[in-house]
Amino acid sequence: MTELSLRPDRCSPAAAGEELRLRRELAAVYRLVAHFRMTDLIFTHISVRLPGPEQHFLINPYGLLFEEITASNLVKIDLAGRPVEASPHPVNPAGFVIHAAIHAARSDAHCVLHTHTKAGCAVAAQEHGLLPLNQISMEFYGRLGYHDYEGVALNLAEQQRLVADLGDHPAMILRNHGLLTVGETPAQAFLRMYYLDKACEIQTAATAAGTRLVTPSPDICELTARQLTGQDDSSDLQDDQAYDLAWSALLRLVERIAPDYKD
Repeated sequence: MTELSLRPDRCSPAAAGEELRLRRELAAVYRLVAHFRMTDLIFTHISVRLPGPEQHFLINPYGLLFEEITASNLVKIDLAGRPVEASPHPVNPAGFVIHAAIHAARSDAHCVLHTHTKAGCAVAAQEHGLLPLNQISMEFYGRLGYHDYEGVALNLAEQQRLVADLGDHPAMILRNHGLLTVGETPAQAFLRMYYLDKACEIQTAATAAGTRLVTPSPDICELTARQLTGQDDSSDLQDDQAYDLAWSALLRLVERIAPDYKD
């Protein structure tokens, strides 16, 4: 690591090793978001909680493009979005308002990922929200929160409403704003975002055609959601390897296109 070294006087070897692992996984997610063109210049964020009672998090340095993020230039911050270690890079505390609220309220939300993609913003502007038009979108059937737009997220009072609207869902549409996913790992949050954004792309293409749309019955939508989220025990076959295999494939992709992410 070049820009930052984990100091043994500040943490145990085990803790330092775990932080390095999370730095590299988070940096890989930033590069993947850039590769799949889900970025908004230097804006939006992906944050991950570090182990331990300190409530410390890793987040992108304000001002860098996602394709410039490495394990070492990620900034360590507290729950207020303030740096807790020296860094040559600034942090945008306002950008952590959404993330801080969710991290504080959800112990399972170790990673929070927020995007402003074209398709995500388009569906966020549609009154009916995400429709179950395709197998991909059905992963989120009954499992998607909605939060009404309150302006740029600069007011701390909005945090309570954000948390309430997300509930225990793995993802949320921020109306007139964008998309958000959470995960127990950066990998899980990324894969959820990849498919949520893909579902929005499918919806914008289908609705643009101007023809009547076909949607499965609620029972089939719920069954599909359960199958895709590992909650189904009624089907003849099970696939519990899909996400792990997909993430391994994505890491191989990052190694090919951006091997410096680990630096």
